[in-house]
Amino acid sequence: MGILEKISEIEKEIARTQKNKATEYHLGLLKAKLAKYRAQLLEPAKGSSSAKGDGFDVMKSGDARVALIGFPSVGKSTLLTKLTQTQSACASYEFTTLTCIPGVINYNGANIQLLDLPGIIEGAAQGKGRGRQVIAVARTADLVLMMLDASKGEIQKKLLEKELESCGIRLNTKKPEIYFKIKKGGGLKFNSTCKLTHVDEKLVQLILHEYKIFNAEVLFRDDYTADQLIDVISGNRVYLPCLYVYNKVDCISLEEVDRLARLPDSVVASCEMELNLDYLLYQIWEYLALIRVYTKKRGEPPDFVDGLILRRGATVEHVCHVIHRSIVEHFKYALVWGTSTKYSPQRVGINHIMNDDDVIQVMKK
Repeated sequence: MGILEKISEIEKEIARTQKNKATEYHLGLLKAKLAKYRAQLLEPAKGSSSAKGDGFDVMKSGDARVALIGFPSVGKSTLLTKLTQTQSACASYEFTTLTCIPGVINYNGANIQLLDLPGIIEGAAQGKGRGRQVIAVARTADLVLMMLDASKGEIQKKLLEKELESCGIRLNTKKPEIYFKIKKGGGLKFNSTCKLTHVDEKLVQLILHEYKIFNAEVLFRDDYTADQLIDVISGNRVYLPCLYVYNKVDCISLEEVDRLARLPDSVVASCEMELNLDYLLYQIWEYLALIRVYTKKRGEPPDFVDGLILRRGATVEHVCHVIHRSIVEHFKYALVWGTSTKYSPQRVGINHIMNDDDVIQVMKK
């Protein structure tokens, strides 16, 4: 029996097993086995030419990377053409795009790399179409832009989420705060900082034994499930923000447009008619958590032309590294104007967190 058949059998068994207290250990083991087989399926065969992924090795460039994912003929290529200067083949038939086409969005002084990936089909996680290559590129992105047809968006959304979930991509969720470390001896040391309702020590031990792990230290910092524990043990999960773009809203009723627009993490648009693309760009900026910081020399006005593009939560130290690596060694203090300070200018240290549109003047020893 091949890996695909084993995965199919386990999925069927999970589906027909009733979820209750008596079956939780059995289901936990099945989920651990399923995760192992899926990981084996995603590993390319050594020496195989398919592992290279022709046309998909796009160098990461710019300040952030956004991956366009969706079923064939939902408008991904049209969106790339509208938002960037890149021309991607657009047609009314499916599978117009057969390789990865990169473009660059220039927004708020940032260069955001947008990748138009070939359409995903159902079963992509098992290697159908060029699914594995598409998903491999998506794992390297900073944001997933999921393109959906507004008339059948709910069905497409569930199918795409299932495919990405199977490949270890977790959308709009944080990494579980579970401390896990393999030891050389001593058995299992299990603890938690809160009451657990989904797992207990016995289930954790069974899951670890499935991975041939008999000595480990596990600490739960929140009430997590067996699936989340398996994610931590696997260690190859990617947690990405995702923006759902419902395209072709010009083909549905206003009531349906209003309903879709109110869904979490969603934007309604019409790429063909260029409706709501400005708001989409704003949301991309917000979900990438980018900020602009402007530099200032002593006795001169701030340089509002070439701002530094950083991630939200960046400190003065990050700013110094962007300007020049050697500045940190000679750093004395910095003067900051903006919303991150109590008054302007404020003298701050190297660990001060910067906000969007702040102005900084670095003083050296």
